[in-house]
Amino acid sequence: MGKPGAFLEHDRATHALRPVDERVRDFDELYVELDDEARRIQASRCMMCGVAFCQMGASFGKARPSGCPLHNLIPEWNELVYRGRWKEAAERLALTSPLPEFTSRVCPALCEAACNLGSVDGEPTTIHDNERAISDHEWATGGPRRFEPAGEDAPLVSVIGSGPAGLATAWELARRGARVHVIERDDRPGGLLMYGIPNMKLKKDIVTRRCDLMEELGIEFACDTDAADPAVAKELLEQSDAVVVAAGARAARGLGAHNIDAPGVVYAVDYLTASTKAVLDGGEPAISAKGLDVIVIGGGDTGNDCVGTAVRQGAKSVRQFEFLPAAPDKPLPNNAWPEWPNVKKTDYGQQEAIALMGGEMREWAIDTLEVELDEAGAARALRVVDLDWSHGKPERLDDTEREYPAQLVLIACGFTGPEHDVFDALDVQMATEGRPLPVTEPATHRALRTAEATTPVYVAGDARTGSSLVVNAIADAMACAAEVATRLSL
Repeated sequence: MGKPGAFLEHDRATHALRPVDERVRDFDELYVELDDEARRIQASRCMMCGVAFCQMGASFGKARPSGCPLHNLIPEWNELVYRGRWKEAAERLALTSPLPEFTSRVCPALCEAACNLGSVDGEPTTIHDNERAISDHEWATGGPRRFEPAGEDAPLVSVIGSGPAGLATAWELARRGARVHVIERDDRPGGLLMYGIPNMKLKKDIVTRRCDLMEELGIEFACDTDAADPAVAKELLEQSDAVVVAAGARAARGLGAHNIDAPGVVYAVDYLTASTKAVLDGGEPAISAKGLDVIVIGGGDTGNDCVGTAVRQGAKSVRQFEFLPAAPDKPLPNNAWPEWPNVKKTDYGQQEAIALMGGEMREWAIDTLEVELDEAGAARALRVVDLDWSHGKPERLDDTEREYPAQLVLIACGFTGPEHDVFDALDVQMATEGRPLPVTEPATHRALRTAEATTPVYVAGDARTGSSLVVNAIADAMACAAEVATRLSL
């Protein structure tokens, strides 16, 4: 695939980020893309691999898989991009990926980590950017291929949740001929894509554009509707031929520190949601970092998004604490390719906060002891202690206790699993041991319900597996949709 030997002639060149001093003034898109000719050159670097690990999507280590969980036919559409055959590249991409405009923006590029070229010189093919270019070309020339809306006599599937898994499930089932109703408790469709990822990282008109197309093709959205309401759940079960719960894993993981529930301590998704609503609707956000000392607890992607948002809102200072020790700058010998590389990265928000603070604003191996309160009982500061991980488990170093000013503390420590109320309303069994996830029939997405229940309920994405990546949620949703389609003879 591509041009033989092109990787020897051309170095890797990715999209650029807008300058820090420019981008922190707005919530506009972060990226500046290459032009078509430069993109074709990058696609030409694909190596004609005998074994294309980039599209394999298997786990070699303990964490993320290597390669694309959707098994995108990456070398094939790289070849088509190189030859300037954008329409055919989009058709090839659509065979495996229903929502490439999202994965090409927010996926951490598992495909590139597994690229054979990356094992040679650390400069893998720009698969992530190439996918985005294909999708952008497709939307610029009319959008994804349409299909005929289902007839009134087609089976009805109700999908609960309109995040990545919900949208993928709805799209695939509608494409196969089902009538699909999507139930969303927020005021806009999109779930995590709308309110869990800030606008500069994923523009919301991209989410709206996809939902508008889905409505054009007969998929109905019911926003401001909570399926956890027993009356709503009862109606869904009575009217639907199948129900799919794709409500994500929104049960936030908290902390055991003293005063952690004080005013000024906020969960990350609540903070990001308030910010995005303000960006979309205008006005000041319900939760703002303006003029405050902000500490973000948690070092993942969501924590980074909180950092970038706080900087844009005009925070006085921003710090980020991570419970685990810092990852190495380069993969260790026991973290060899094609495993996902466990290395320290500095993402866009952290770059911005480092510039704001005049230097590194992150600390690793930190445990939060107490939220110190002001006279009104709100957060004033955070008292922390260093951790020693040298014996394989965290041990507090008591002589390292210290205090940092913080009037806004953002908890970005991940999620424990899905919220249970929607499953309770649908009479779905939940695990009583291990992870708090819905119980499904072995090797399926179908949830276990009481013997009297007749309408089948399925679970897809993070609601089934626990919190994961957008691309994993979409892949799981596609597998779930195939099960539902088989049951309904679609």
